[in-house]
Amino acid sequence: MISQNHIALSLATLLACTAAPAFAQDSAGPPSPAPLPVETVEQNRNSLTIGGGVAYLPSYEGSNDYVVTPAFAARGKLDGFSFFTRNTQLYVDLIPNPPGPSFDLQLGPIAGLNFNRVGRIVDPQVKALGSRKVALEAGGFVGIGKTGLITSDYDNLTVRVAYVHDLSNIYRSYVITPSIEYSTPLSRKAFVALSVSADYAGTGYARAYFDVDAAGSARSGLPVFSGRKGWKDLNVGLVAGRSLTGDLLHGLGIYVTGSYTRMQDDFAASPVTSIAGSPNQWLGAIGLGYTF
Repeated sequence: MISQNHIALSLATLLACTAAPAFAQDSAGPPSPAPLPVETVEQNRNSLTIGGGVAYLPSYEGSNDYVVTPAFAARGKLDGFSFFTRNTQLYVDLIPNPPGPSFDLQLGPIAGLNFNRVGRIVDPQVKALGSRKVALEAGGFVGIGKTGLITSDYDNLTVRVAYVHDLSNIYRSYVITPSIEYSTPLSRKAFVALSVSADYAGTGYARAYFDVDAAGSARSGLPVFSGRKGWKDLNVGLVAGRSLTGDLLHGLGIYVTGSYTRMQDDFAASPVTSIAGSPNQWLGAIGLGYTF
């Protein structure tokens, strides 16, 4: 999702990578013993990473107007159970991670909020259609990850599918999100990560955020439009981070990210996107995170 949702997505992706498997030796400075893989470390202790920053992104899903806004994210592990934020959603993995290079099965609940078109709409035509209330979402996810795959024993590839449903009768439908994420350490202090994801949204989502009824058409000047379920968007994102103190397992780090999203199907055809906005959506963010 874009707007406030994609802010959290960006920083949550950054923080997810700060907890990626351990790192190759830094090329600068004297040799040092390689640390244990982070799964081994975190298996024996609780951990928490929190971060904040700013993002430059579309003012709503499908907008061609951009705003600057604050962002935050968190992830960690408590008594063997990991949790992380993604979009404006909280994921809790109920299957403990095994230590070392291995497969990681993932399964758990999701709870979150959807802020699309709640505020900060710049385009006057879309603003004339009216704002939306915050939607409460809940659902679950399943996935599998593999540590030690391509570049070293410490890179990670994860495939995941998430499902959320509106509990607040704002859009009265669902969103399904398959994703693939790959991260690899470059040293003890730096990493890069690539993610590819898509959103499949129900008809209720299309009607709540992308329809234009007769009254809305009269107010905004946009043509009447009624959308249906389908692929809402495709997204590609790139993340990089470097520790400022300590290493990626502990201390302060700086992270940057950029992503491109292409709206699809009726979500791209809607006048909210095709006339008042654009199917091409860009995002950039920079933030600081601290791992305890």
